[in-house]
Amino acid sequence: MLKIQFEEASKRFQYEWIFRNLTFTLTTGSSLAITGSNGSGKSTLLKCLSGAIPLSSGKINYQNDQVSLSESEWFTLLSIAAPYLELPEEFTLSELLDFHFKFKKPLHGISKQEILEVIYLKEHAQKAISQFSSGMKQRLKLGLALLSDVQLVLLDEPTSNLDRNGILWYQKMIGDFGSDRIMVICSNEPREYEFCQQKIVLEDYK
Repeated sequence: MLKIQFEEASKRFQYEWIFRNLTFTLTTGSSLAITGSNGSGKSTLLKCLSGAIPLSSGKINYQNDQVSLSESEWFTLLSIAAPYLELPEEFTLSELLDFHFKFKKPLHGISKQEILEVIYLKEHAQKAISQFSSGMKQRLKLGLALLSDVQLVLLDEPTSNLDRNGILWYQKMIGDFGSDRIMVICSNEPREYEFCQQKIVLEDYK
């Protein structure tokens, strides 16, 4: 079981506090929505949670089966999908899946062919990522995050660039692959996080 504890966590850039004295606990099977106005720091909190950027004060503790993990080990347990993360556009979709799953195991041993079908990109397997529409890229990002065998899934604005059918697909993906792990969603759209058990409004921690 994975357990993540924020203890009086704070982050600031220059003289501006992004969040202060944030304390909460997440365990396997729990879900958290991080909400707040545009520019409030949702993505910054997500990056702190992933270990990509350090806190200014306070602590984040990761424990896997009651064994504490160092920040350098966190990445092995998580996947992330976010608008600011770029895909290697010179790869074909098939090449990208092969590359990604050298570093992560596929969830439930799902095959490459099954992944292509789940993300509705089967007919584009040999197409370069540079030729994908923004919606196709978003489905790919979400598919890589949700179909990797990890205990923590971090999603930032998950339905950005998705049309109505894409939003329904995202909600089904959450239902099919979002259980038995920790889910953290950064969003201002209730349709993206309505399943979450906990909610943080960043303006409450300035």
